[in-house]
Amino acid sequence: MQNQPAPRAVRRIAEGAYRERLAPSLKIIAGAAIVAPMVSLVFVRIDALVALALGLGAAVALIALLVGLAPVVTVSDGVLRAGRAHIDVSLLGDPRPLEDDEARSARGVGLDPKGWYLIRGGIAGIVFVPNDDPDDPVRSWTISTRTPDRLAAAIRRAQRA
Repeated sequence: MQNQPAPRAVRRIAEGAYRERLAPSLKIIAGAAIVAPMVSLVFVRIDALVALALGLGAAVALIALLVGLAPVVTVSDGVLRAGRAHIDVSLLGDPRPLEDDEARSARGVGLDPKGWYLIRGGIAGIVFVPNDDPDDPVRSWTISTRTPDRLAAAIRRAQRA
């Protein structure tokens, strides 16, 4: 067998690209699973087996939607993508990873009114990135992440590249 180049996805990971899906917490997923008995109770008078199948199907569909539609944060090819928004990392300042009280403040009273946000409940970490583009009305990006240090490091790596 000959050595073949690694697939593009593997090469990106090796180059230090960052990717994180901001999937809901286990509490939210468990809460969504409560749909199963509720749907089952509605259809139990028709047939118990049908009710069970519909309940499980509804719960699986809801959980799949919650996970599948969760926004993705990526840093690759010199671009920061957070959900549907994207910006070239050369237009950004030095990212600040925030946790605990600093992150709580950045999500609350310290939230920049002229900033852009991707904030998700149940995700404690935040990365605050100033926007240095003078033509952009958005002054900063505030992004929820489970690994703020890794996201900030990926942005810095992309800025140096």
